[in-house]
Amino acid sequence: MGFIDTIKAQARANKKKIVLPEVTDLRTIEAAVKILSEGFADIVLVGQKDEILTQAKGLSQAHLPLIEALNNATFLNAKDSALLDDLTALLVKLRAHKGMDSTQARELLVNDNLYFGAALVKSGRADGMVAGAIHATADVLRAALQIVGTAADSKLVSSFFIMDIPHCDYGLNGTFVFSDCGLCQNPTAEELAHIAISSAKSFESVMHSEAMVAMLSHSTYGSAKHADVDKVVEATKIAKSLAPNLKIDGELQLDAAIVPSVGESKAKGSSVAGKANVLVFPDLDAGNIGYKLVQRFARAEAYGPITQGMGAPINDLSRGCSADDIVGVVALTALQAK
Repeated sequence: MGFIDTIKAQARANKKKIVLPEVTDLRTIEAAVKILSEGFADIVLVGQKDEILTQAKGLSQAHLPLIEALNNATFLNAKDSALLDDLTALLVKLRAHKGMDSTQARELLVNDNLYFGAALVKSGRADGMVAGAIHATADVLRAALQIVGTAADSKLVSSFFIMDIPHCDYGLNGTFVFSDCGLCQNPTAEELAHIAISSAKSFESVMHSEAMVAMLSHSTYGSAKHADVDKVVEATKIAKSLAPNLKIDGELQLDAAIVPSVGESKAKGSSVAGKANVLVFPDLDAGNIGYKLVQRFARAEAYGPITQGMGAPINDLSRGCSADDIVGVVALTALQAK
């Protein structure tokens, strides 16, 4: 069984309700059809049912036999939803300190499916949301942060990718968490420490295996001197003080982090070197370039960016995503909601 099939099986065993608000996008409709056909999540589609079903007729012939499954979705049209009054009151409560009144809240919910979907999650009527196929990351995260907010035990929201690398003996049978590759541009040492701790929790919740966290740098144990190295060293110290039971080490070069022989040579005595399965990059440049190199050169499956540190799982998509990418992120979102 492949990685994503394992995730789907776990999600199917404890089915969650996930909102897909971008119903004008055919990839979203195709993903909903696949998810409902496979039965690993319940789906809420934000829009007019007749219009969505008409949209579904544009799917390829290969998916037409599955369209019947779309009738199992929940369809909620914000403009005439019986939930609108309750969600308006919720939004006013959350945003009154910013001057929002009921008229503004109702208008936002009716005209922006991202806000309506996030409100469904915040109110407990859905367990998570996936969007970003036709919206910028900033739009998705703005709605998520304004309505759902950060988790009580989190200092910031960051993101991670799950990298599933074929024919790879490193990490957990070729599976890693890479973080942060999509959100925090140049984290401070303290922020980097919190990203590391969140990433370890994310790895363990999805993979059910112990996280081994490497704080990556161009230096291993002082082999280079630079302010960028100092930041990683400080971040490692902070993370160890905040999570003393976490297996984390740094600063480590990539080869020292994942290759046992190199780890033994460059970082002798480390409990992580040569065995890392969570790779924490020092900034967004390194993380984004790193995951894309692995994805393209190693033909790896890259699932993400998945948010972490949010009050409830709301995840962003690349606007270049495929329907299968959406299916994978929904499966992971459902698993996060557990």
